[in-house]
Amino acid sequence: MSVLRGSPISDRLVGWVLTVGGLLGGVAAFVLIVEKIALLRDPGYTPSCSINPILSCGSVMNTPQAEVFGFPNPLLGVAMFPVVVATGVAVLGGIRLPRWWWLSMQAGTILGIGLVHWLFVQSLYRIGALCPYCMVVWVVTIIVFSYTTLHNLDRGHLPAPPPGGRRSPPSPACTPRSRWRGCSS
Repeated sequence: MSVLRGSPISDRLVGWVLTVGGLLGGVAAFVLIVEKIALLRDPGYTPSCSINPILSCGSVMNTPQAEVFGFPNPLLGVAMFPVVVATGVAVLGGIRLPRWWWLSMQAGTILGIGLVHWLFVQSLYRIGALCPYCMVVWVVTIIVFSYTTLHNLDRGHLPAPPPGGRRSPPSPACTPRSRWRGCSS
């Protein structure tokens, strides 16, 4: 149940988004690992997601960007998406996770969204090819980040101004011009 009355972000919605998103992202990351292993075994192998020169996993997998941290990037997804699924299932099961858990999820999704945006730019402008399974992971990461952030804002785990944007009205004696002279609101 939402703390804010009339909030569109219910626990049930967040739970389903995290569960389904985590499953989709996890499957896509797993398939990418399987394809990478096949490509390592046989350099002539054409991955199932290599549709044409633009939509080509093989072109992307053979670049340094595909191993940013020294190992294949999909290993991050194989490790992290089960955490997203477990969080979603826990929320659907009615478990109230502590604030530190949600802040950890927030930190993880922020790092994830930073990585997928960097990978998107690299794929589009440096590599010149897009990997369909990678794009699934990108979309899922953006959605998981968005719903995690909305949940955390709604539950007060992240600081945010109240609706309307102002905490208190400014002093009527202060104008934008008088603030330059030291008037404090």
